[in-house]
Amino acid sequence: MPVSVLSKRGNNGASQSEEAYTQIRSMIVSLKLVPGSLINESELMETLRLGRTPIREALRALASEKLVDVYPRRGMFVTSVDVQNLSALSEVRSVLEIKAAGLAATRSTSEEKIVTVELIAEIDAIKGEPDMAKLIVLDQKIHRHIYQCTHNVFLETSLEQYYAHALRIWFLALDRVEDLSEAVKEHRALLKAIRDGDSVAASKAMRDHVEGFESSIRKSL
Repeated sequence: MPVSVLSKRGNNGASQSEEAYTQIRSMIVSLKLVPGSLINESELMETLRLGRTPIREALRALASEKLVDVYPRRGMFVTSVDVQNLSALSEVRSVLEIKAAGLAATRSTSEEKIVTVELIAEIDAIKGEPDMAKLIVLDQKIHRHIYQCTHNVFLETSLEQYYAHALRIWFLALDRVEDLSEAVKEHRALLKAIRDGDSVAASKAMRDHVEGFESSIRKSL
């Protein structure tokens, strides 16, 4: 999350701000906070059981990520989900995500490769009609793991923000996506390449995934 907006870790205020940020961001990405709706600070305080200061710090951070719109004298609003942004997002992600996959393959540590193997096992465990929510959680775990494996905090932060916007579009189309489990299973080849240290194969697998994501969402919408 933007360290320029939220306090550094180490005191209770900072940890509450980070908690507020994490929870509100999740509510926005999953569309639990309706796109375009007015943000009610009092309701968030009651729901999250946090004070006004950490809520406001979190909202300022989310505004910097374009997940919250701020209008003087009108208030703060959840940003709208514009499917027209899909192409622009894909243009950016097709460059940064592919770079991240290649770096993850060459930079991931032995400890991180253990996590990679565990994620492959989670994919292999997908059977029958899996729970949609669990699939999306797994997708998030996979992407965040890859970002962390780049060991580039600037790249990781940027990708987290773009991925959040892509996820919102995904949630919008969720009830119309034909086979979400196949989209998640696509990550197996990607994770295997990262496990094996094959940057070329990892980059190709990520390119296929990003392009496939855009194509799938367009068909759904």
